[in-house]
Amino acid sequence: MPRSVDLLQGTVDVLILRALAWEPMHGYGISRWVRERSTDVLAVEGAALYQALHRLERKKWVAASWGVSENNRRAKFYELTTEGRRQLRAESSAWRVYASAVSRVLDPAGPRQ
Repeated sequence: MPRSVDLLQGTVDVLILRALAWEPMHGYGISRWVRERSTDVLAVEGAALYQALHRLERKKWVAASWGVSENNRRAKFYELTTEGRRQLRAESSAWRVYASAVSRVLDPAGPRQ
């Protein structure tokens, strides 16, 4: 199994926004989606997850409402707002550029000077 990696704050935000692009989810659902989608490499859990959700709510990128989870428990569900979708598009583009640049730097077959 791959080793879980530490995530930077901006990474957590974009992962949460991406998870919510599919459908409204509660915190555990978001955590599970990120873990499954990354094949257990990325984990967004506990305090970091809920701090990020509250931060995204303050920025009005997500909206929250109470509902009932799949195991019949009361849970707070989060959904992407219009502004959140706009932010997800912008951050996704920036992350692709960033990841591509890091990949080029790490590539041992890259140009040598």
